[in-house]
Amino acid sequence: MLFGVLLIGLGFGAIAFKSWLYGAAPLERPWIGKLHGRVDSIEDVSARDIVRYRIYVGQHPELPPIIRVNIDKELASPEIAPGSVSEFRARLMPPPGPALPGSYDFARTAWFGGIGATGRIFGPVRIIAPPLDQQDFWNNARNALSTRIQSAMGTETGPVGSALLVGTRGSIEETDAEALRNSGMAHLLSVSGLHVTAVVGGTFILVASLLALWPWLALRVSVPLASAACAAVIAILYTLLTGAEVPTVRACIAALLILVALAMGRDALSLRLLAAGATFVLLFWPEALAGPSFQLSFAAVGTIILLHDSKWMRHFMQRREEALPLRIMRQFLGLLLTGLAIELVLAPIALFHFHKSGLYGALANIAAIPLTTFLVMPAQLLGLLADVIWSGLGAPFWWVARQGIGAILWIAHSVSAAPGAVALLPEMPVWAFGTAMLSGLVM
Repeated sequence: MLFGVLLIGLGFGAIAFKSWLYGAAPLERPWIGKLHGRVDSIEDVSARDIVRYRIYVGQHPELPPIIRVNIDKELASPEIAPGSVSEFRARLMPPPGPALPGSYDFARTAWFGGIGATGRIFGPVRIIAPPLDQQDFWNNARNALSTRIQSAMGTETGPVGSALLVGTRGSIEETDAEALRNSGMAHLLSVSGLHVTAVVGGTFILVASLLALWPWLALRVSVPLASAACAAVIAILYTLLTGAEVPTVRACIAALLILVALAMGRDALSLRLLAAGATFVLLFWPEALAGPSFQLSFAAVGTIILLHDSKWMRHFMQRREEALPLRIMRQFLGLLLTGLAIELVLAPIALFHFHKSGLYGALANIAAIPLTTFLVMPAQLLGLLADVIWSGLGAPFWWVARQGIGAILWIAHSVSAAPGAVALLPEMPVWAFGTAMLSGLVM
């Protein structure tokens, strides 16, 4: 009990320290005027025909140091890059709170993100000074890759393809995003465990296969250890490239711990792995605990570990001498049971935060996850590599990726339109949500 109290105190201390370190007092009242500042990051939100800038204003007498503003796409100059010092006229507002009781609270996210005001730019932006050495390499690389993927895949599948690989979701049409949410497949748009696993696993297999081709080296160097080291580096670089959001960081930490466990010969998938990842995330991003991303990610992974650690599930899924159709059916049933368990655990979280939950997500994900992991993402990576070697060489791979994403969107729209596909709840009381979460943890 004393240790539990100590941990709770440590958690509150981490929140207070993070709030003191990054918390930005919001703008007190609406403000209109001309200002100038340094562009820290740029996000292209094509679905709404806007470009979003995060701007450092500095010591302005009336404004917070950091603001986030939108500008119409036709007014956004392509010459503006991270690090540019620009002048513009804007209307700013305090960060808005929840639109409905219990819905997404952007004001809390903005506070811990250091954003003190949001608004819109009127008229053109004048560049006062070009970037010096303030360029955000990862933001530029992410935007460049997103543009390349969307131009290669087209307007119908390109935005989803960009979200799958580098996490830029601003260009996705609202109808597609809504269908993915209602079908329980919205997790595909957030770079998390599925995406990091595909990248890290692919790197591990590729490096191990290449090293094994050289017998002299394979006999003198631990191939699994060298492969794990390369995969760990790729995991960190991929996390930085995709914006280092909480689900990606959590997945990266889990991947690194699994690689370390494999190198040490220890059991990789366990609740200790989950606890270590949660501890790391909450120490640096304590505000994530109140958000749906953290809760959905860790609840899903915890469900998978507990389910597959159970005696009956291990007995059901263990390899045995049987005909190929029976083996395929057993794997299919294992995926279905896992999906159903995850849907059962995640439903209260989705109902509390989003006031709705997809009921057929288990069935939809049985097709969507293999398509994403084994077809779409490898085809995209091969397309990018082939185009680097020779422009246009990646066309066959891009065609495969388009077909895969087309199939994913077809599944999403079909499931979303099915009768009774979505459960709706206007508002869940906090005590009911707390009871559901505590019950899940006890079980």
